[in-house]
Amino acid sequence: MVLTWNLVFAVFLSSACWGFDWEPDRNFISAAGPLTNDLLHNLSGPLGNQGSNFVAGDKDIYVCHLPLPTFLPEYFRSTRASKITHYKVFLSWAQLLPAGSSKNPDEKAVRCYRRLLKAIRMADLQPLVILHHQTLPAGTNQSSEAFPDLFADYATFAFHSFGDLVEIWFTFSDLEEVIAELPGQKSRSSRLQTLTDAHRKAYKIYHKKFTSQGGRLSVVLRAEIVPALLLEPSTSSLAKDAVDFLSLDLSHEGQSEAGLLQKLSELQTIEPKMKVFIFRLKLQDCPFIRKDPAGLLFRLFKAINKDQELTIGSDSNIFLNCSSNSEKSWSRSLIDNPTLAAPQWDFTTAAGSTPGSAYGGVWELFANQSQTERDAFLRDVFPEGFLWGVSTGAFNVEGGWAEDGRGASVWDQFGSQKAANSQATPAVASDSYHKVDSDVSLLRGLRVRVYKFSISWSRIFPTGHGPSPNPQGVAYYNKLINSLLDSHIEPMATLFHWDLPQALQDGGGWQNESVVHAFLDYAAFCFSTFGDRVKLWVTFHEPWVMSYAGYGTGQHAPGISDPGIASFKVAHLVLKAHARAWHLYNSHHRPQQQGQVGIVLNSDWAEPLSPGKPEDLRASECFLDFMLGWFAHPIFVDGDYPAALRSRIQQINKQCPSPVAQLPEFTAAEKQLLKGSADFLGLSHYTSRLISKAKQDTCIPSYDTIGGFQEHVDPAWPQTSSPWIHVVPWGIRRLLQFVSLEYTRGKVPIYLAGNGMPIGESENLLDDSLRVDYFNQYINEVLKAVKEDSVDVRSYIARSLIDGFEGPSGYSQRFGLHHVNFSDSSKPRIPRKSAYFFTSIIEKNGFFTKGVKRLPPPSPANFPPKIRTFTFPSEVPSKAKVVWEKFSNQPRFERDLFYHGTFRDDFLWGVSSSAYQIEGAWDADGKGPSIWDNFTHTPGSYVKGNATGDVACDSYNQLNADLNMLRALKVKAYHFSISWSRIFPTGRNSSINRHGVDYYNRLINGLVESNIFPMVTLFHWDLPQALQDIGGWENSSLIELFNSYADFCFQTFGDRVKFWMTFNEPTYHVWLGYGLGDFPPNVKDPGWGPYRIGHVIIKAHARVYHTYDEKYRQEQKGVISLSLSAHWAEPKSPEIPKDVEAADRMLQFSLGWFAHPIFRNGDYPDAMKWKVGNRSELQHLAMSRLPSFTEEEKRYIRATADMFCLNTYSSRIVRQTTPRLNPPSYIDDQEMIEEEDPSWPSSALNRAAPWGMRRLLNWIKEEYGDIPIYITGNGVGLTNPKVEDTSRIFYHKTYINEALKAYRLDGVDLRGYAAWSLMDNFEWLNGYTVKFGLYHVDFNHMNRPRTARASARYYTEVITNNGMPLPQKDDFLYGQFPAGFLWSAASAAYQIEGAWRADGKGLSIWDTFSHTPLKIENSDNGDVACDSYHKIAEDVVALQNLGVSHYRFSISWSRVLPDGTTKYINNAGLNYYMQLIDTLLAANIKPQVTIYHWDLPQALQDIGGWENETIVQRFKEYADVLFQKLGNKVKFWITLNEPFVIANQGYGYGTAAPGISIRPGTAPYTVGHNLIKAHAEAWHLYNDKYRARQGGIISITISSDWAEPRDPSSQEDVEAARRYVQFMGGWFAHPIFKNGDYNEVMKTRIRDRSLAAGLSKSRLPEFTESEKRRVNGTYDFFGFNHYTTVLAYNLDYDSWISSFDADRGVASITDRSWPDSGSFWLKMTPFGFRRILNWLKEEYNNPPIYVTENGVSHRGEANLNDTARIYYLRSYINEALKAVQDEVDLRGYTVWSVMDNFEWATGFTERFGLHFVNYTDPSLPRIPRASAKLYASITRCNGFPDPAAGPHPCLQPEDAVPTTSPGREEEVQFLGLALSRADAQRVLYALFSLVLLAACSAVLLLYKYCKRPKHGGAQWGQQELSPVSLF
Repeated sequence: MVLTWNLVFAVFLSSACWGFDWEPDRNFISAAGPLTNDLLHNLSGPLGNQGSNFVAGDKDIYVCHLPLPTFLPEYFRSTRASKITHYKVFLSWAQLLPAGSSKNPDEKAVRCYRRLLKAIRMADLQPLVILHHQTLPAGTNQSSEAFPDLFADYATFAFHSFGDLVEIWFTFSDLEEVIAELPGQKSRSSRLQTLTDAHRKAYKIYHKKFTSQGGRLSVVLRAEIVPALLLEPSTSSLAKDAVDFLSLDLSHEGQSEAGLLQKLSELQTIEPKMKVFIFRLKLQDCPFIRKDPAGLLFRLFKAINKDQELTIGSDSNIFLNCSSNSEKSWSRSLIDNPTLAAPQWDFTTAAGSTPGSAYGGVWELFANQSQTERDAFLRDVFPEGFLWGVSTGAFNVEGGWAEDGRGASVWDQFGSQKAANSQATPAVASDSYHKVDSDVSLLRGLRVRVYKFSISWSRIFPTGHGPSPNPQGVAYYNKLINSLLDSHIEPMATLFHWDLPQALQDGGGWQNESVVHAFLDYAAFCFSTFGDRVKLWVTFHEPWVMSYAGYGTGQHAPGISDPGIASFKVAHLVLKAHARAWHLYNSHHRPQQQGQVGIVLNSDWAEPLSPGKPEDLRASECFLDFMLGWFAHPIFVDGDYPAALRSRIQQINKQCPSPVAQLPEFTAAEKQLLKGSADFLGLSHYTSRLISKAKQDTCIPSYDTIGGFQEHVDPAWPQTSSPWIHVVPWGIRRLLQFVSLEYTRGKVPIYLAGNGMPIGESENLLDDSLRVDYFNQYINEVLKAVKEDSVDVRSYIARSLIDGFEGPSGYSQRFGLHHVNFSDSSKPRIPRKSAYFFTSIIEKNGFFTKGVKRLPPPSPANFPPKIRTFTFPSEVPSKAKVVWEKFSNQPRFERDLFYHGTFRDDFLWGVSSSAYQIEGAWDADGKGPSIWDNFTHTPGSYVKGNATGDVACDSYNQLNADLNMLRALKVKAYHFSISWSRIFPTGRNSSINRHGVDYYNRLINGLVESNIFPMVTLFHWDLPQALQDIGGWENSSLIELFNSYADFCFQTFGDRVKFWMTFNEPTYHVWLGYGLGDFPPNVKDPGWGPYRIGHVIIKAHARVYHTYDEKYRQEQKGVISLSLSAHWAEPKSPEIPKDVEAADRMLQFSLGWFAHPIFRNGDYPDAMKWKVGNRSELQHLAMSRLPSFTEEEKRYIRATADMFCLNTYSSRIVRQTTPRLNPPSYIDDQEMIEEEDPSWPSSALNRAAPWGMRRLLNWIKEEYGDIPIYITGNGVGLTNPKVEDTSRIFYHKTYINEALKAYRLDGVDLRGYAAWSLMDNFEWLNGYTVKFGLYHVDFNHMNRPRTARASARYYTEVITNNGMPLPQKDDFLYGQFPAGFLWSAASAAYQIEGAWRADGKGLSIWDTFSHTPLKIENSDNGDVACDSYHKIAEDVVALQNLGVSHYRFSISWSRVLPDGTTKYINNAGLNYYMQLIDTLLAANIKPQVTIYHWDLPQALQDIGGWENETIVQRFKEYADVLFQKLGNKVKFWITLNEPFVIANQGYGYGTAAPGISIRPGTAPYTVGHNLIKAHAEAWHLYNDKYRARQGGIISITISSDWAEPRDPSSQEDVEAARRYVQFMGGWFAHPIFKNGDYNEVMKTRIRDRSLAAGLSKSRLPEFTESEKRRVNGTYDFFGFNHYTTVLAYNLDYDSWISSFDADRGVASITDRSWPDSGSFWLKMTPFGFRRILNWLKEEYNNPPIYVTENGVSHRGEANLNDTARIYYLRSYINEALKAVQDEVDLRGYTVWSVMDNFEWATGFTERFGLHFVNYTDPSLPRIPRASAKLYASITRCNGFPDPAAGPHPCLQPEDAVPTTSPGREEEVQFLGLALSRADAQRVLYALFSLVLLAACSAVLLLYKYCKRPKHGGAQWGQQELSPVSLF
């Protein structure tokens, strides 16, 4: 409001009429009021008319209704400040008692008037209450005789309801109006008598029953009728006997004042003399009032009083409007009339508080409450739109303290200091930095509407200063905010929660004025970046804590103890920073963003230790000034500190010899800036204090001594685990009242932003009942403040979402609604009891029973009313065999290639469970036993661990927990089953168990309210034992009994359940229960039982279907089916018809058994009928063991399903067999054998074969038509109970992806997917040993706590994305590499050259190693390899096929220097390389020479090899020979290839030459050390001796995989992934490319583990300072080999294990969805290529990078159409292009390899070549694969031309490269190559040129001119490779 009350009343009363100096008698009543509608209208609007009347009149009196106007408290306070002491309130009898009787009051009206009266009392006013004024209740209209009794009843009700708040009562305010209103035709006198009787009755009742309240009662009489009333004995009591004082309505019209005074003098005739109160004073058309209003009032009093003081008060409304020009006369009259100038009136209603203060008013209102009244529980709800939320703080929960460029905060340094003393630090905390999805899922589970979190300043600006933000930090908060909004949760972002960047603290922190400017820049960035989505901003959270504990006591960061100076200075700057930030938002962002900016202040409530001591009362108020007012007063009142705070500091400074405290002062401009700089007041409150005045002042500075108070607690207050928090719930209500009156004043809303209590580590960490009680009481007190006190509270935010780092108390104080297990690296969150309680409060919006929402009718598109069925049976084998024809011969790569896409928009994502497996409560609340209860309680049941479902997950008692999980998952549906025996304990509808019905109603209602679709199974194997006792399903009467049960369910739940399934997996039920007999009812009858029971179940299903269809469908509009199960059946040999028939038969016997009758023709499939019938006949049986349906039954059964519900888990490989005939068995009837492929990933029960999902869905489509399909159960059982369940993620990822392929690629009408299961449960015979749950359940804990697994988070991600869309970053990028980009292909000497003993070559370690038994696969060796030593021309042709500009090859050290030394140089070997180089140059292909590629001369190995430091000099000498001999033509040198492999595999694992593995903890590091020094020496040699004249470049090639954390939400896994890369690539890169030394991760870990093992020093050698300088910078480029990515996680080894792997402490796995290759270690992961290139850029300052190897292998047949390699190269090279776009300085790319070759330990089984080498052909031809064409097109185009731009010249078609099998190649054969005649001619020319090369250079030029390399290749660049286009 524009109107400020202090200004209005100062003008209208204090300064205008009363004067400034007069204080009336302390007992004098100065009355205003009542409220009128006109007054409220004027008060609620802007002060548009300065002449408006703001004074209450009697007309149109306000009738109370909720909520009360928010401005009333401020209006009453301003009225009180204007010297008004009492305020009139007119009760409405008709409103309070609509029927006239107190038996049926309007409770809402009672609450309203109580709140109104309390608001008056809160303003230090006393209410004057009039019982009746106008409008009688309807019940009083019968007769006037009954009126006195009715009125007395009403008066009694009013005294009882409001007497604690009222001391002065009036029965009637206008007798004449009531007389006119009374029913009947009686005379006026008789009506007056009726009112007199009514008044007298009320008077007697009041003084008889309510005198303890100390009040008074009267009736308002018109002054002129008082004498007449006195003359009548019957009415005289109205003026004297039945009143405690005389109350007058004094009205006068006319010009004469004398007439008025004459009226009043007549009152002197009343005997005995009565005290007089002028209730109403009306002076109309009286000029004398305008002349001298003050004098008039005194003359009136004098006329009444004569010589006695009879007047006790007056109506002051008339004087509230008097003219200001009478001020002087008014004041003068007071001085001149000593009889009226009574002793000064102390307005202090609570002795000792500031006169008229808000604190005094609150204390007055609540001080005398009885405990019963104080603690009375209010059953009501909060206003609609109330914000429920939870909070956290960045430093409390985020962790990731040094992640992704974040700078240190003061808490990091403070924490590290504490860590030195073994105290907790916030380094990891709750790891929320990596757990956005997990935390948001918790919020969804809670159903909160707002999440208050803080932004870490140093995560945005690492140094505290802009303008360049940390992009990873920004991305984190963007992800968090977007995730919140996606879950419909409003973010409330706090800019500062105590964690100042350490860099700013180093400059003085909040004691340096510059921090205000830095904060403003930071705030501006946040507003600009996040403000489009964040609409609630908090500038500072609890700045008092930082000022007090951070800079006062030093208990918090930054640990400064200076309470007298620093504390106040910090607060001063914080306030200025806040104000400037608010104005910044207000001016620049509010118009567009429409948000709100406030501040959150914390405060305890304070009450006097000794309420009778005024000094304690003053001290309590002072305490609030120092805690809350310190910050609130400048912002919400006047821009300055509270006067009491300022005066107290002045006082203590005067008392002490030197200043104890220094309170900075605000300038006038700063005050103006501060005042009003908040859109809301955020309040944190936890506890209360008892305050006393300090015993004595001291000059030692501390918070309490400066404030002059002492803090205490009542020992009766319950204690929490925190020493500073006691449970004092009523304090929050009083504090809210105080804040509303003192600061917000109805203009600014209050957001309760922090309330909660901790539990200690020694308490029950999950059953936090104490916290539940705390929340229950505190929230109810907030409700009272809102509902009864009209405080404008908009939110309640509980502290906190999760446990976190709590400053000095570390992790010992647990505030979280969710428990965090800090000892577990994954930091799992488990909901506590308080979480479920808080959700229940949110759902009810308070403390009323919640209502039920109804689901809208399902869309017809999602639920078709009827399915199309066939009237004829399936063929044998069925036409669905086309599925095997389509899929069984798919290549593995094609089969498993991951597909990106989404499901239909209305796809139904869900999870499943079943009653017996989760509910427990097996005999609770009248539930009857089921066959599973009976079975598990029977000895010898063979259930593992003798487990039972007696408790299971206790879902019957943990409904809130289950609903919480479902909301957290974001599922759209929940598939559960109903326990028949819980509804009907005896199985019959004659025994309905209402407790069971209530449970399912609550479950269904909870689902509906959470917008989760119930999918209900009627029967999931748990038949009531009572029905089993009469034969169970063998008794045909069960059909009707099942129908009656289903009918009841439809009738009871069908208004909300729209998706029904009659039976779950009947195949398993009948086989395991009636065939094998392993399941109850344990009937072992394998040849007859399953068929017999299945027959009954089919008929029971049909019966129930028709009941629903005929009785309920039209109204309920649901659908019904049954859930069937099957493994996919894959023929062992798809080309053998009998195996295909066997596979089809397996499906018909499992799925078709029930599906065929229902979805096809009402009868069993012919495959079943024929097989069972034929075998029955062979068994000499009179009739088939398979029962038959009558024609009528067939018609009744056919088409009794609206959709196909499928459960599937695995696949089987099937082949035909002829089993024994006897004994008869359902299994043998199928005449097949099933098995699993041992290569499939294993689980507890089945192996995973995800591709079977797609095929099974296709089979159903082909077999039963285009029917809607819902997958109602799919999941994997594991024995590992851990929360980290990556294998389950892989299972769901691959299975859902196959379902996606079926939907997107094959047109299967798939409508939904439900994962099995929601949580771990009773897994039948496996008990609790097999875990299927997305949530882990701790069955050893009585509360069965649920913890989300990693798979839960993944599944939520899939649901959120509605499938698996291609991430934008993975979109294919069209474009070209930079001009001059280098394209190359690679090989290595030992792998291709052969000629192992030719021309003087010495032995290498690989010669030795490959001739050692059991070292190489297939006993292969490199003796011949590709024979490149003799095939230079063929190799060059292969390179020309690829269109490369460079060729990377290595030189065999032992071919040039046979013994490794320069004692003898083998010129024949050198000549080979010279010849190769010359031929390359002649073909315009530049050489890239690797000096060493693993093939050390054996002679050097014999003296220690790379472990012998002399190798450094030997390598330098060898390099010198090469530089000298070849350097004029070679301009690109690589010293070493992949030193990591040399050191670790050669000298650690021993899987590569020289095969040393006996020193795994030292040898690799020694070797690595020498390799680095050798490289450095070679580099310096070239740099110093050859670079100037040769002009080449030289460096090293380092290899590294990329590593992703196995669980990206785990800090431990993130660190493991980082460690993996640092130990692999960083081992060698860091010394060379960074600082000459090993990285800190390696040095620290190896040193620590070495010392832990008892060694005196690290096993990692150290470089001397000179060596560091020598090594550092020895590169011209970064040569980089990369192939794949791994998923890394931490693995701790015992300290005694000494090895590289133990030092690294990392284990790795691969994602099953990543395509395989021919190498076990190599998965196709193109995304990792871009990421590791960017990592190199960031880690090593963006050096020039040449990718020197990248490629993929395959095994098996020599298929030249190498689709997988095409996919690999295209996608990897495209990621390299994206890296260039990321500004990675990538200069070249080299494919590995030119041709198949000797692949080290795997020999020739793994093939990497773009050219196929036929090793069975002595000529070893190089035959280009399809991938060669692809690569050639990329090299020609220098990238990927955009097809949208039209055909690019580089993609013009040329002659096709052969793609057929080499065995089927047509002539012409030339040199072992299948070539065209033209190509053969070109090769001939090339060979001829080589012969003449040494003799004539002219011939070489002619060769160069004549050779025209043909660049073949298909146009791969024109279209993107995709599963849709290729497969």
